[in-house]
Amino acid sequence: MRLITRRLVSLVLTLFVASIAVYGALFLAPGNPATLLAGGRATPAVLREIERQMHLNQPFITRYWEWLVGVLHGNLGQSYVYRVPVTSLLAGRVENTIFLVVYASIVIILGGVILGVTAATRRRVSPIITVATSIGLATPSFVAAIISITVFGVDLKWFPVFGAGSGFTDQLWHLTLPALALATSWLAYTAQLTKAAVREELSREHVETARSRGIRARHVLTRHVLRNAMIPITTVSGLTVAGLIAGDVVVEQAFGVNGLGSFLVQAALQKDFASVQAVSLILVATFVVINGAVDLWSLALDPRLRAGASA
Repeated sequence: MRLITRRLVSLVLTLFVASIAVYGALFLAPGNPATLLAGGRATPAVLREIERQMHLNQPFITRYWEWLVGVLHGNLGQSYVYRVPVTSLLAGRVENTIFLVVYASIVIILGGVILGVTAATRRRVSPIITVATSIGLATPSFVAAIISITVFGVDLKWFPVFGAGSGFTDQLWHLTLPALALATSWLAYTAQLTKAAVREELSREHVETARSRGIRARHVLTRHVLRNAMIPITTVSGLTVAGLIAGDVVVEQAFGVNGLGSFLVQAALQKDFASVQAVSLILVATFVVINGAVDLWSLALDPRLRAGASA
């Protein structure tokens, strides 16, 4: 319990530091945010009004504290471009991003584990899977997006290449190519890690003993091999989901998905600081929380990690 408490405290402190970095990055950058918003020909009176609205005439600590209190109460600020609360701009976009990331995560975990186990247990297809995953591992998400759009969207016309769709079935159809593009390199990485973990477990003494006793190969694989191999696989799968957040921005832009990633790019181009801060905070907080959850889950799965952390 003490170990879990320490990890939770560390998680909260990390989120606190991340919030300072997210809020302060825009205001600590060279130049005056008011000038960027108003343009180079703004009068001093206009600049003073923008500074008043953005509270730039207050000390940084005061501005940050007011912003943080608002965030904790669900107030992410007001968009300087659309003049509406940022939360009202994020509702549908959050849903699209969550759907895309969950879809890609399922593809990565299921596909990676199946390919990895197959490569570890089927020697004939192992070289093919190894070559394919090596290519996938070296393929950035934007390259996978271009290839999938060209082949499956334009040439074969199997899937749409723009938008997120509406309704579960339509979203599933529209987001198939974005999910595959987002999952390509991570799926390959998970497959290679799974193959290495399964092969290592297959060489263990207790597995050889089970085989010598005449236990069925499928039973040995599920009860003795996969159970132990799932510890590193589960850990990496959780970190993979967190890593999808970074690639999500590129994929959403490529496929015209109206999600958090594309909105972040749009807000940055429009110099909508409140929106940029809100989306950045959500993405960073999600990444930190998922990593923290994976850390706690790893401790629960592997007693050796608990013993090492307590020492």
